[in-house]
Amino acid sequence: MKHLPNIISILRILLVIPTINYLWHNEFAKALTVFFIAGASDGLDGFLARRFGWMTRLGSVLDPLADKLLMTAIYFTLGLMEHLPVWLVALVIGRDIVIILGALAYRLLVKDITMQHLLISKLNTGAQILLVLLLIFHLSTFPYAAQVPAEVISLLIYFVTFTTIASGVAYVVIWSKRARDQLRVRTQ
Repeated sequence: MKHLPNIISILRILLVIPTINYLWHNEFAKALTVFFIAGASDGLDGFLARRFGWMTRLGSVLDPLADKLLMTAIYFTLGLMEHLPVWLVALVIGRDIVIILGALAYRLLVKDITMQHLLISKLNTGAQILLVLLLIFHLSTFPYAAQVPAEVISLLIYFVTFTTIASGVAYVVIWSKRARDQLRVRTQ
């Protein structure tokens, strides 16, 4: 049972394929349904891991990997389909690449890293998810879907832009300072 959260995370990774397939074939209601299932599985695996102490090193990698794969694939696909601006997709994916490369560099050059999620980063993640949910809902055939005002989606695009830039800069500044401080301690 200890590995149940990991199995759920692996299943979430596998849900990327049908989600993207449904998006690409303009089956937005189905894509939204699978996206909700993936979101519920994210909550479930986290709850099980914390509640029963089933946390593993593998799980600490699989869970955020599943989340990033799903969101990156959705943003990339919606950008290719011209439902999201390409510059926003590049910004969102570029931020993640900078954070990943920075974490790897820190680990290799300084020491082990334990990522701490910043408030602005949590706000960014929430905004990214909300944007995707509302956009896919707007594109779907659910009743009242077309009533999502375009202005709301535009406002969310700019909010995601702001929080993406702010969180990316915050991570770079904070972790650069920590690396500098750690390296300074080493040389003393």
